[in-house]
Amino acid sequence: MGAFLEKPKTDKHNETGSGNGLRFALSSMQGWRIEMEDAHSATIGLPGSLSDWSFFAVFDGHAGARVSAYCAEKLLDAIISSDELSGANNANELTWATVSAGIRNGFLRLDDQLRELPEIATGEDKSGSTAVCVLVSPQHIFLANCGDSRAVLSRDKQVAVTTLDHKPTNAAEKERIQNAGGSVMIQRVNGSLAVSRALGDFEYKNVPNRGPCEQLVSPEPEIFTEERLKDNDEFLILACDGIWDVMSNEELCDFIRDRMQVTDDLEAICNCVVDTCLSKVCDHYQSVITVCNVLSVSEHTELLILQSSLSLASLQDRPKLFILT
Repeated sequence: MGAFLEKPKTDKHNETGSGNGLRFALSSMQGWRIEMEDAHSATIGLPGSLSDWSFFAVFDGHAGARVSAYCAEKLLDAIISSDELSGANNANELTWATVSAGIRNGFLRLDDQLRELPEIATGEDKSGSTAVCVLVSPQHIFLANCGDSRAVLSRDKQVAVTTLDHKPTNAAEKERIQNAGGSVMIQRVNGSLAVSRALGDFEYKNVPNRGPCEQLVSPEPEIFTEERLKDNDEFLILACDGIWDVMSNEELCDFIRDRMQVTDDLEAICNCVVDTCLSKVCDHYQSVITVCNVLSVSEHTELLILQSSLSLASLQDRPKLFILT
C-alpha cells in the first residue's frame, strides 16, 4: 500500500541491548515507501514476577502509522495486564496454555482500545497494522502473529519453527471472510486489504452479530509455543513482509548464519539484511531485530556460531544469536 519515492531512503534506525542471557539488535529502513509505517518494541526484563522474561515485536503499518505506533507502545502492557498474567505471583507456575491465553486476550483488548481512539472513532484515521511478537521465558519461547509479518526460529542450522502468514487466500481465512459477507478478489479482502488479520482496520470489522474474531479482518493472533533448547537454538528472526517478500525462511537464516561466522556485530548484520533486501528491489520499509543466547568462546576468535574448529575454553560471556526481524 502507499505511494513510492523517486529514490529509496536508506538511512537506518538502529537499537541494541542485552540482558537475561540475551542480546538483540534492530535495523529499520524506509526504503522506497513514501512514509515509514513500521514500528517495534524491545523490552528485556518485564515487570513483577516476569523479571527474567523478555519481549520483542515488529509492527507493519498500512494506510498510516498511527495504529502501528500505538501497538508498539501498548501491546506488551495489554498482554501482561491480562487476567492470566497479571495475577501471577510465581512465573514458574504459569503454564503454556495460560500464557497463550494471556497473549490472545492482550491482542483483543488492544484492538478494543484502538477503536476508542478519537481519530479512529471518528473515521479520520483508517490505518491498521500487522503484529508479530515473542515472549522469551527461561524455559519457553511464545511466538504470536497477526497478519503477514513473520517469526522464524533457527535451531541446529535448520528452520525449526515459523509463524504462518495470514493471507486472504488461505482456506480458513477465506471461509471466515465469506461467512462475514465479504469476498477475496485479486488476493485481497474485498479487493483492497492484502492481509486477513490485523490490529485496527475497523472498516473491515463492522459486520453486525459477529464476534471480533469472525469479522472480515480478525485481530486474533496465532500462537506457537516452543521449549528453549539453549545448546541448539541459534537465533530468532522477527520481520515484516518487506523482508520475507525478498528472502525465504531458509535463505535468510543461511544469510545471517554465514555473517555470524565473521562478526559478532548484530547491528551490522541487521543492516546488511535490509541493504540486501533493498538491492533485490524490495519496495517496502523493512525492520530487523536480533536476539541472542549467551554463548562463550575463546577470546582470540570472533567466530561466534557453534563450529567444531572453535576452542570453547576461557568462557567470557560471548553470545550466540537469536534474530528478531
